Amino acid sequence: MSGEAVVAVADAVRRGGRSARELTEQHLAAIGAAETEVHAFNLVTADAARAEADEIDRRVAAGEDVGPLAGVPVALKDNICTRGVPTTCSSRILKGWRPPYDATVVARLRSAGAVIVGKTNLDEFAMGSSTENSAFGPTRNPRDPSRVPGGSSGGSAAAVAAGFAPLALGSDTGGSIRQPAALTGVVGVKPTYGVVSRYGLVAFASSLDQIGPLAGSVADAAALLEAVAGHDPEDSTSLPEAAPAVTSILEEGVDGMRVGVVTELMDGVAPDVAARVRQAADALSSAGARVDEASVPAAVHGLSAYYLIAPAEASSNLARYDGVRYGLRVEAPDITAMYTATRSAGFGSEVKRRIMLGTYALSAGYYDAYYGQAQRVRTLIIGSFDAAYANFDALLAPTTPTTAFALGAKTADPLAMYLNDVCTVPSSLAGHPAMSVPYGSGDDGMPVGVQVLAPARGETVMFRVGAALEASAPGPAGDHASGVRPEALR
Repeated sequence: MSGEAVVAVADAVRRGGRSARELTEQHLAAIGAAETEVHAFNLVTADAARAEADEIDRRVAAGEDVGPLAGVPVALKDNICTRGVPTTCSSRILKGWRPPYDATVVARLRSAGAVIVGKTNLDEFAMGSSTENSAFGPTRNPRDPSRVPGGSSGGSAAAVAAGFAPLALGSDTGGSIRQPAALTGVVGVKPTYGVVSRYGLVAFASSLDQIGPLAGSVADAAALLEAVAGHDPEDSTSLPEAAPAVTSILEEGVDGMRVGVVTELMDGVAPDVAARVRQAADALSSAGARVDEASVPAAVHGLSAYYLIAPAEASSNLARYDGVRYGLRVEAPDITAMYTATRSAGFGSEVKRRIMLGTYALSAGYYDAYYGQAQRVRTLIIGSFDAAYANFDALLAPTTPTTAFALGAKTADPLAMYLNDVCTVPSSLAGHPAMSVPYGSGDDGMPVGVQVLAPARGETVMFRVGAALEASAPGPAGDHASGVRPEALR
């Protein structure tokens, strides 16, 4: 289904014009041809996918309406629970763990007729920006296998970019959907906090985590968001509203819309990336938007606040992995020694680093100076965005400071790796929606992502801007969004 809109393909399956089994076999063949090089998946559920596809075809033949994603293959980040199927978070500490329930998004995908083809690789417990922190080895960028795909949802982004699945779900805590989307040349969406249920998402930083779509086009991402969004009584942070209607507004354009380019997020960005953002702003202006400079002054403090808040919450959430209830257990003479041995063997170095950072930030005598101060900065960032949105309907910024970098280039320097999130963490801290849209390439020929930001519950405005950007996007990233496979995989 290269280049075909997901909605059109699903409609053909619903009417019996195409076979879900045929679509599934097509994508399993693509996985078989290039997965060894890319390593997008921790687990390919081929037999289960074929069984799901056959059941969809049987129901269609019986006259049933199987849903808006009928027969469409979807890949899931391996930190989303699937009943009876290993869910590892790319960590040794969850070895052998099979969740006893499906995440709400998984149940909704099945209700929509989607076919789940596998669980994708990620940085361990979603902590990273390159998908090199996986216990099962790194994922490679399908556009250039010598480079990273971004992270932590690098496996999901690579799966879409490589044509292994037209749709994937990732999770975004500080940019983990948008950043890999930008580096692999696909669309990535972080919804407003609470729009998509987190029930069944293994927690990293609970006040930030969100599940969202990765797709080959804005329209495909909109279709997936509508399928999984909406209130869920199983998630106490779920918003009460119905799923935002984003597929019906994509053709409405941006005429008269006020769009601001965030000056603080342009500082320090590579010149070729900044040039693409300026080009995107000009395109929106040509489409009728009123484009101007915007200021979100507190955004410059986003990275510092994020790397206190997220590790603090992680140190609490990951305390449950003690060798008793989940996965790995290393036997020892007493329970304290067993805890120590299990966690020492089970967690990788980046997870241990963040647990120690977070534990320190929450410790007696330091809580107010670090965690409390970071939360006050978070309030300042929310206020800065509120002031900007008083004058603008949407904001524009780079998704990443650079294009995809070489595998291993930043693994020895955690601070250099953390700086990859500098453009994405401010909207995460505010809980606002944001999306990355492919917009041409940098000087090295690798994709550039332009980020569209909107106020809370502003998904319809964000998708209108995203669709307008996509329509004006130069190649080769624009070509890729239309289904052209990377040269490396042809």
